[in-house]
Amino acid sequence: MTTRYEHLQLAFANGDRVATLTVDRPEVRNALDGETIRELHHALQQVRERRSTVLILTGSGDRAFVSGADIRAIRQRRRDDALASINSRLFAAVEAQDAVTIAAVNGVALGGGCELALACDLRICCEEAVFGQPEPAIGIIPGAGATQRLPRIVGLGRAKEMILTGARWNAQQALAAGLVSAVVPREELMDAARALTDRVLALGPLAVRLSKLALDASSQMPLHAGLAYESMAQAITFESADKAEGTAAFLEKRKPRFTGE
Repeated sequence: MTTRYEHLQLAFANGDRVATLTVDRPEVRNALDGETIRELHHALQQVRERRSTVLILTGSGDRAFVSGADIRAIRQRRRDDALASINSRLFAAVEAQDAVTIAAVNGVALGGGCELALACDLRICCEEAVFGQPEPAIGIIPGAGATQRLPRIVGLGRAKEMILTGARWNAQQALAAGLVSAVVPREELMDAARALTDRVLALGPLAVRLSKLALDASSQMPLHAGLAYESMAQAITFESADKAEGTAAFLEKRKPRFTGE
């Protein structure tokens, strides 16, 4: 099933377990204007309501994943526009998805496009991909998560290299830095995303969801609190139907039939 918005396409497959969300504005390199952002919030709510296990995010065309804001629009923005945190709130909603989010980066991912990829759980890209945060080149700083999420993913030193020097990383540099986990030919990108999806779907849905929550919490709390959080999450899985099915399947040498309960 596919839902077509004005600027997006949202497709569900595998009994709604897999959602694919495509920003469809190739004529402007899939830029995120106000209407596209509103549509994305609505689409993310659809994914949550359908309880999808995996959400793949990508861009249409062969030039850009998602491009940053129009410089002419930025020129008109003032303090209150920054404090509204429009893109930041959108990317926080991506990060907060119950589904495992996979960024399939099909081209340039600069500024807000790079920050959208950073908000996803997993990132893969095509060989032509380029990543960067060029905001300081026009006298501003990244404002939708790059200064916070990028250091957590690639380390503080590499994050400073990208942002403080205006560096643009090609696909192989992004792979070496740990920003992406795989680089594939463009024509194989969505197949690679689906293969990664299949690996997630093979696991217990409840265990995946709780593991994601614990992993995300790890950067928000001290170690002793994180370990307590982890133990409580594991306790939930110990009483689950998925744990009973998973252990039985292992002992019986068959594939488990998880229900997410």
